[in-house]
Amino acid sequence: MDGRVSHVSDQDSAALTALGWSAFFDDQRGPDEAALLPMRIATVHRARVGAQSVAGPVRLVLPPPASSADLAVGDWVLVDADSRALVRRLDRRTVLRRRTEGGRGPQLIAANVDTLFIVSSCNEDLNIARLERYLVLANEAGTTPVIVLTKVDRVADAAPYRDAVAGLQRGLAVVALNATAPEAVHALAPWCGAGRTVALVGSSGVGKSSLLNTLAAKAPEDAQPTGAIREADAKGRHTTTSRSLHAIAAGGWVIDTPGMRTLHVSDVSTGLDALFAEIAERAPACRFRDCTHAHEPGCAVRAAVADGTLDPARLERWRKLLEENRANTPVLSGPHGNRTMKPRPGR
Repeated sequence: MDGRVSHVSDQDSAALTALGWSAFFDDQRGPDEAALLPMRIATVHRARVGAQSVAGPVRLVLPPPASSADLAVGDWVLVDADSRALVRRLDRRTVLRRRTEGGRGPQLIAANVDTLFIVSSCNEDLNIARLERYLVLANEAGTTPVIVLTKVDRVADAAPYRDAVAGLQRGLAVVALNATAPEAVHALAPWCGAGRTVALVGSSGVGKSSLLNTLAAKAPEDAQPTGAIREADAKGRHTTTSRSLHAIAAGGWVIDTPGMRTLHVSDVSTGLDALFAEIAERAPACRFRDCTHAHEPGCAVRAAVADGTLDPARLERWRKLLEENRANTPVLSGPHGNRTMKPRPGR
């Protein structure tokens, strides 16, 4: 994995840009860091970290007190050319993270992602509530979400599945495809140009690994393993066990992620408003500024439900996610200098 490392002055700037480097990252480099090499984190394991440089893959050295837990696939870092030691991580333009059950803090999923491909399939795995959670994740991170519906070759008509998700968020792109067909590359090409980064998220068995193999034109010996779903319940087994960065054959980069069976909404500020824009836009017209849209008089949101311009199911799902976010988002408490975390109280 240790490719030959050359100095910045020898690097092909076009190749660095194709890897996702931009002025946002270049502006963070100080005058005394000109000799340090920009590299992009490609794999993160507990005991080792791999990066992609313009010269090829490199295994990084993490000097203490640096920890692999502080790095996400997609991060940009500055590296000493001689020792391959990571000097520092650059600020992220976007970051995907989630809070896990019993976890002390958010878990990093991926960084510096332009587009999040939310992958589901045209079968019983299609779950509106789960897709909405992924959309909140994408909105909060500042990435562009795209719903990718796979396994269209296994149904007579994919239109009902496409129609079921098309209205989940304004301006939401929905693409239905066969993840193993070459046509999938063309269908997703608008988001996969040179220097662009996409990430794949979704449940196990929906075709993320198959889609990765197609986008990256993986040879059989290099392909990510894929697994069949159980026909009884459309559930799949985990085939991807860690996050990794891969070159897309036609340009750009794709980050593969393990399947997520659960995704808790937490630490959200604007993601819900983007998902439920029709509710957020009506809220200022409510009589009370802290209206819960549940029982207060003069509620513009409930008035829209009553006159048929707002789907009551959307309001109920908004309320559920809002309460989930409040319950799962810790707040700082305790005396100054001795802060502790406790769940945020609900209304």
